Amino acid sequence: MSHTAIPWNALLPLFFVLLAFVGYCWFDILHSNNTRYLPKWLWMIICILSVPLGGIIYLLIGKSR
Repeated sequence: MSHTAIPWNALLPLFFVLLAFVGYCWFDILHSNNTRYLPKWLWMIICILSVPLGGIIYLLIGKSR
């Protein structure tokens, strides 16, 4: 059985991009007057539990126009 090392140095930028994306979504949720379909706290949980799909869904359908 071959053990392949995971290139953590190569994955680190991806981690920071995803962290920044979640941060942007949380900032937008907290500073918006209201959200569509779900309360703010639930959108925040969805964004953090399903990175990046939760944030994408929030930006497409949950963000008030």
